[in-house]
Amino acid sequence: MNTPEDIARTASVHWEGDIARGKGTIKAESGKVTADYSFGTRFSNDPGTNPEELLAASHAACFTMALSLALTRSGHPPKAVDTQAKVHLHRAGAGYEISRIELTTTVEAPGLDQAAFEPLAAEAKNGCPISKALKAVEITLAATLKA
Repeated sequence: MNTPEDIARTASVHWEGDIARGKGTIKAESGKVTADYSFGTRFSNDPGTNPEELLAASHAACFTMALSLALTRSGHPPKAVDTQAKVHLHRAGAGYEISRIELTTTVEAPGLDQAAFEPLAAEAKNGCPISKALKAVEITLAATLKA
């Protein structure tokens, strides 16, 4: 059983075939995420998902929750937070690597000014568990506070 000190989440993948023509299915333990992926969905525009897109979704969700927490703790609970994460897959030698992740967020938080907002956004970027796990990768943040 999971406790608040140790929570484990699971996803599984089934793959069939070689790398060029094979295909796989990703399933999250909740049953809410099931997606097909292949070489074509990762390196071209074939329909389906890919690991980088799923990583971007995870990072955007984690950062958004961390920012909501930071804003709430500062006395400015957000009305809305919209975040996009862009994961860059870059050719490196004979393979690929994730070269950087760009977080872009827009926040509506009544009563908050830009000077107070910026350190809270930076704190969320550095403190969210996904950012911590990805600290080997450059992570940038463009944070906008709606007037």
